[in-house]
Amino acid sequence: MIERPVSRRSLLAGAAAFGALGAAGCSRVSTADVTDGGNLLERLRAQGTVRLGIAGEIPFGYISKKAEVTGEAPELAKIIFKRLGVPHVQPVPTEFGSLIPGLNSQQFDVISAGMFITPERCKQVLFADPDYQVLDALIVRKGNPKGLRNYADVKRTGAKLASGTAYAEIDYAVDAGVKRDSIQVYPDQLAGLLAVAQGRADAFAGTSLTVRNVIEQTRNPKVEGTEPFLPKLDGKPAYGAGAFAFRKGETKLRNAFNEQLLKMKKSGELLRVVKPFGFTATEMTDLTAEELCKG
Repeated sequence: MIERPVSRRSLLAGAAAFGALGAAGCSRVSTADVTDGGNLLERLRAQGTVRLGIAGEIPFGYISKKAEVTGEAPELAKIIFKRLGVPHVQPVPTEFGSLIPGLNSQQFDVISAGMFITPERCKQVLFADPDYQVLDALIVRKGNPKGLRNYADVKRTGAKLASGTAYAEIDYAVDAGVKRDSIQVYPDQLAGLLAVAQGRADAFAGTSLTVRNVIEQTRNPKVEGTEPFLPKLDGKPAYGAGAFAFRKGETKLRNAFNEQLLKMKKSGELLRVVKPFGFTATEMTDLTAEELCKG
């Protein structure tokens, strides 16, 4: 059973608390020396703690009602970083749109939020290979009165579309012809579900996992989820493959992380770790960051 995260207000309060803890417990890790693959891994081993940037999104990474960091990515991070000689993880909650700026300003050491690998993001951060691949889905009103099955249907019907802050789904919808300035942007999937339930939006776009989980958790009788679908970008299939992200230049840490991740994929351990969060064999992938960054 996946616990629901604490309220948004509590999450932000938690961010302040964890920030204070971080300030008292460990200083920011310098990344000045990244000319030879970076030295962040050695520094993290010395201090014994890695700071994870998370975005409060089930099932990818969030703070539970017990004030513990959990989700697909954080649970994976706990295992891999321990094997890399870094036994402790410290969550740093933030909004999804602040993850890349937060990483590059050294507010945390790694993005652990199931972030999709896209060519644009690859210009800003260094991705590990993806640990999952997922399709998209829509939250719609019960009975799906507008018959929305994908972004082309949103364009065709003129439906009011919503999505999350900095979600890749926004670009997918724009590629299908939906006007960017017509898309409502909400801080998370729960706010998006409520917008649909209250009639402010006809659909909320997210990953099929995100959609399924928020519907199951809220059990709101006014909404339902569509069947998963594969979106397109620039006329090509847009594979929603999520991964950890590191600062540019930290190739030693990224490569060491990838080595452990590959072992978990081959042994089946990866699926066992993420299965409690709704992932199945269908979401496992052999795609690489190099392939996805090329677009």
